[in-house]
Amino acid sequence: MKPYLIVNPASAAGRTGRHFDAIARAVRANVGDFDCAFTHEPGDAVRLARAARDAGAGLVVAVGGDGTASEVIDGLVEGAPRPARPLFGFIPRGTGGDLRKTIGLAGDVESAARALVTGSEAVLDLGRITFAGEDGARQVRHFANVAGFGVSGVVSALVNRGLKLPSGKLSFMLASARALLSWSDRPVRWRADDGPWQEERLTALSVCNGRYFGGGMLVAPDARMDDGLFDVVVWKGLGLRDFITKKRMLYDGRHVELPNTRVLRARTVEAEPLEGAEVPLDVDGEAPGYLPAHITILPGALRIRLGR
Repeated sequence: MKPYLIVNPASAAGRTGRHFDAIARAVRANVGDFDCAFTHEPGDAVRLARAARDAGAGLVVAVGGDGTASEVIDGLVEGAPRPARPLFGFIPRGTGGDLRKTIGLAGDVESAARALVTGSEAVLDLGRITFAGEDGARQVRHFANVAGFGVSGVVSALVNRGLKLPSGKLSFMLASARALLSWSDRPVRWRADDGPWQEERLTALSVCNGRYFGGGMLVAPDARMDDGLFDVVVWKGLGLRDFITKKRMLYDGRHVELPNTRVLRARTVEAEPLEGAEVPLDVDGEAPGYLPAHITILPGALRIRLGR
C-alpha cells in the first residue's frame, strides 16, 4: 500500500518540520513512494485524514505526537463504516510517546518506518468522548489511548502551552508538580455502565484504553486495547507530596495499590461537575475542553499497524 503521511511539522519542538527530509528517506527506504500533507493548526489532521480515507487511501500514517495520532484516527473513523476505514500507521514524534509504548513502536524514525511494513496488523478498540469544548459547545472525539479529567487536564494544558523539555518524561513530571502545587480536588458526579451515581471530590479519573499516559506513567498496568473494556483509574486526595514521595509507584504501575487509588472496568463512563466547578479534560495528551462528558468504548474500531 502506498502510504499517505499526515505530518505535524511542529511536533518534536519543530524538529519534524526542520528534518522531514530524514523522515522521508526512512519511509522511502522501507515502504517506497508515498504521498503526504502537513498540518498547520489543530483540527487539520482530522480533515486531512478524512479526505485521504474518502479518496481511497489504504494506509494513513500520523507523523507527530499522540495528539496528532488522535486527530488522524478521528478523521479515519468518524462517519465511516468499518470496511471503509484505512489501516492506521504511526511514526511517533511527540513529547509524551505514550501511544507508541502501548503498541510496541520504538522511538526512532527508522524503526517506526520499518514497522509500517514489518509490523503486524491488529484490530483494536477506540474510545469515543462527547464533552463541552472551550466555547461550551458539544464536541465529539475519538481516542486511542487515555481520556480523563481533573488534574491531568491541567498537566496536558501546561505541556501543550510550551512546558516542554528534551525529555518527554521530564516535561510531564515538571508539569505534574506544577499542576499539583495549586490543585484542589474538584467535586464531580460520575458513574460507570449506567450504575449508581457517585458524588465525590476527585484528583483525577482516567478512562484507559491503553496503558501509559503523562510521558510514560503506567497508569493502567492491566489495560488491553482489544478486550472491549476500559480500565478506569480513580484518584482521590493525591497531592504534590504524594507525587514526590511515591513517584516511582506512579510510574511503574504500583500506584494501583495505594489507598487513594481504585481501579474498575467499564464500557461507559459519564461525569459532570458539581458546585459550578470547572473540571478540565485530558484526551490523548490534549486539553480540548471540560466536563460534562460521556465516554464509551468502540470495540474493534481501529485497524492499526503495530510495532511488533
